[in-house]
Amino acid sequence: MKSFYHFLLKFRHPKPKDDISQFANDAYLDHSFPRNTNNYEELSTYLEMNGHYLKSMSVFDQAWEGYESEILKRI
Repeated sequence: MKSFYHFLLKFRHPKPKDDISQFANDAYLDHSFPRNTNNYEELSTYLEMNGHYLKSMSVFDQAWEGYESEILKRI
């Protein structure tokens, strides 16, 4: 199963078009971002403590919903 980080990378864009694109760019530059997990709690805790680049945790929640939807389509 694809990690959340790898899902998020598809939204990277040289000129971010929205908050999720900006989040993807920032997560890519964050060398400590948990890249191999798909655990919501682990990611949420990390971002609450280290995600100073997020405008709001709602951006993460929105991206997570997209991730879950993509995973459910594969099942």
